[in-house]
Amino acid sequence: MPTPHLPPALFAMNPVHLPELFPPRLMTRLRELVRIDPGHVVQDFTDPTAALALAETEVLITGWGCPHIGAEVLDAAPRLRTVLHAAGSVRSLVGEAFWDRGLSISSAVQANALPVAEYTLAAILFAGKDAFRLRERFRAERVYPAPGEYAGIGNLGRRIGVIGASRVGRRVLELLRPFDFEVSLHDPYLDDAEAARLGAVPMPLEELLSTSHVVSVHAPDIPETYRLLNRERLALIPDGGVLINTSRGALVDPDALTEELVSGRISAVLDVTEPEPLPAASPLHRLPNVFVTPHIAGSLGNELARLGGTVVAELERLTAGSAPAHAVRRADLAISA
Repeated sequence: MPTPHLPPALFAMNPVHLPELFPPRLMTRLRELVRIDPGHVVQDFTDPTAALALAETEVLITGWGCPHIGAEVLDAAPRLRTVLHAAGSVRSLVGEAFWDRGLSISSAVQANALPVAEYTLAAILFAGKDAFRLRERFRAERVYPAPGEYAGIGNLGRRIGVIGASRVGRRVLELLRPFDFEVSLHDPYLDDAEAARLGAVPMPLEELLSTSHVVSVHAPDIPETYRLLNRERLALIPDGGVLINTSRGALVDPDALTEELVSGRISAVLDVTEPEPLPAASPLHRLPNVFVTPHIAGSLGNELARLGGTVVAELERLTAGSAPAHAVRRADLAISA
């Protein structure tokens, strides 16, 4: 049983995620660090039982489904010191009132970047083999292509263009190093030396698009990146090129992308779309050159324990008097998700 002197904490998220975020081993360790009731998971801060718990809460452990932490919530939680978010972006979770009060917040966005990068690597390798189109053809015709039809297919020397040195983008660059790829990178916030350190050739966006076999999008969804890949820029991708998007659908003009894909000029692997999910009538569901997945690149199933483990590790640092390793700062949100 937790001891009375432990700092009081509260879960705020959709409770369906709790067992996967904090399986027994992690939950046991968590309860050694804070006084928390796993049976009380808040989804509505206006609920009377939530208000009672907030009054003494020092640590708020949040996740997907947590309501916005606005001024009213903060007024109800006068002892709150920190928020530990067992998910990715905190952009919609907290607002100006939170930052104005000088509270700290930590996110598991780094841990969530790992499966997104793994998905991206798999997509790049399959795209190089033209696996998505060939699978559709094989399913329809049940015969192997003739050897001559494999011309131009393969991953040797494939040119990969990465847009955004985000946490996911950096992990993708790391995963690409063992392969025989030529890797370029566009990120306006990165200097050439840092790009080289990451193992990529820095390029302006238009040059990257026009020289890449595969373009993978990892920029944040911020006002500056809205429709980053518009009609003119999508047209720069060479014939037969592949666009991979695991970031957000808003970064790509959906009408222009649909036209390019319907024409068959390029292909795409899309884990995110706009709108999301795609309407049932969207032609992208039926095209052999489009591979659409239902926003699965991020942490799912047993991968959620990695996010919970991040929260536990942050608590261990805080109780030892150290600063959190994954603190989010107000200024970060201007250029990150």
